[in-house]
Amino acid sequence: MRVAVINYDFCKPDKCNLECIRFCPINRSGSKAIELSEIVKGKPVIYEETCIGCGICVKKCPYEAISIVNLPDKLSGEIIHRYKINGFELFGLPILKQGYIIGILGKNGTGKSTILRILSGELIPNFGDPNAKLSYDDVLNKFKGKEIYDYFYKLYNKNLKVVHKIQYIEYAGRMLKGNVNELLNKIDERGKIDEVRELLSMQNMWNKSVQTLSGGELQKFLVAAALLREADVYVFDEPSSYLDVRERLNMAKGIRELTKDKYVAVVDHDLIVLDYLTDLVSIIYGESSVYGRVSKLYSARTGINNFLNGYLPAENVKFRQDEIKFMLKELTDLDFSKNVKIRIKWSEIKKNLSDFSLDIEEGDAREGEVIGIVGPNGIGKTTFMRILVNEITPDYGYVMPEGLRMSYKPQKLIPEYDGTVQQYLENVSKDILSTSSWFFEEVIRKLNLHRILESEVKDLSGGELQKLYVAGALAKEADIYVLDEPSSYLDVEERYIVAKAIKRITRERKAVTFLVDHDLAIHDYISDRIMVFTGIPGREGHGKSPTSLRKGMNEFLKEMQITFRRDADTGRPRVNKLGSYLDRLQKERNEYYSLEVSRD
Repeated sequence: MRVAVINYDFCKPDKCNLECIRFCPINRSGSKAIELSEIVKGKPVIYEETCIGCGICVKKCPYEAISIVNLPDKLSGEIIHRYKINGFELFGLPILKQGYIIGILGKNGTGKSTILRILSGELIPNFGDPNAKLSYDDVLNKFKGKEIYDYFYKLYNKNLKVVHKIQYIEYAGRMLKGNVNELLNKIDERGKIDEVRELLSMQNMWNKSVQTLSGGELQKFLVAAALLREADVYVFDEPSSYLDVRERLNMAKGIRELTKDKYVAVVDHDLIVLDYLTDLVSIIYGESSVYGRVSKLYSARTGINNFLNGYLPAENVKFRQDEIKFMLKELTDLDFSKNVKIRIKWSEIKKNLSDFSLDIEEGDAREGEVIGIVGPNGIGKTTFMRILVNEITPDYGYVMPEGLRMSYKPQKLIPEYDGTVQQYLENVSKDILSTSSWFFEEVIRKLNLHRILESEVKDLSGGELQKLYVAGALAKEADIYVLDEPSSYLDVEERYIVAKAIKRITRERKAVTFLVDHDLAIHDYISDRIMVFTGIPGREGHGKSPTSLRKGMNEFLKEMQITFRRDADTGRPRVNKLGSYLDRLQKERNEYYSLEVSRD
């Protein structure tokens, strides 16, 4: 069988020569595999029954609007849902188990949010027929004899109450009115409001209006609202977005403690959080916006390792050529014995912003270095970034030398550019879209930016905007790159594509990159040294001088009383359960950031 998908936003039959229809070998033989249809407003429709999957139309389409994927026939009985004619297709569903937290891990555009909507009862699956209007009984008949039948029988017979924490929290910020405490008290059905406030550290936002909340505060508010509702099924779509490291682990702890004996499903892109929070994991693999395939359930550790390896042993499926590997390193791989030049340095810096004061220790960064910057929200990391790029002037101190070329990707994503993606990128660098360059192949193409070149920047989603701004910042020839939270909105694979590009560009251009991010696995993956920010969020911040990765991460994790061990197979960092044997042992040794591997 095959899946043929046409992105009708990209398809422009009035501007091309209908190459997809003219060059199709089935059409030229007298039959029909693709033709214009009024069903889709005069655009092409591909008939999968007669299409032979030759891929000629894919190559001939000038707008790269067509994708055709040949799949094993055995998948034909596992089609769960399809969006419109020649639209995205989902194969399989994860099995929810009462008393277990099920993680769903995969790249964007492969159906994770669709899965959550089906499991929540918000979307009735059509089993591959986008024109079908199925009833609950029709769905149950399809699932008869399968393990998932019991769950849907209880769901459709109103024996399960579902609470769904949505992905796009901005909608709630616009729609809701009132103070945090008033709204949460109204929906508290479990009498756990004090416990939730403590678990999620919501004291400082308790009396704020919802419409004035920051992204992290809004995320905590929605997680709290979900946990306060009485339900049998809890579904969380990307609950770690906008949260700092401590807040992410507090969120995970809150979900674990308050959803015992329930059905729970979680989608998240932070591997450390997903590993810490979930019991079992399903991998979603496929081609973005074309199809998604749900794997069997694995233990959290095994599932995440399989994802990093790009291979599912139980299904004998290799879904990615390159493995994502973590190097067990105590020191940077830069050779400082060869007189590596200092590219930028700063004196002690002080800055006061209304009620907030920031103090930065003097420091420097050498050419080719990636300096990771870690610390809680509201502690002054972004303020330091803005001082580096001369957006704001310090009250005391200086950055030198002056005149360095800067490239800055800010934290907030504002679609203020008036033009297309292609115009934006070409304005940054004329050669950025040259198909012969490694940047186009390894960054533009792998992030799928080449498919939205004609889209208006102001119309992009948050994830598309993030990828565009990151690519634009990295494409610019600069001495200093300042990237503030580049992993937000990106899936796991995209995060490591960006991470590899950051490291390669920094090394080859002998530049310096300052990287602010809350995904500690990214810092572990590419940072050479670490700057730790401490203090009281919203009141005072203290930025320490860059230090070695091991020393900096150890200092940062000790501040939060969290210990990391190493996975024996992939080398990735894993959080120890609070109070576990390894947690206690590492704290006794003052080794919060361990390089020792463990299979536990």
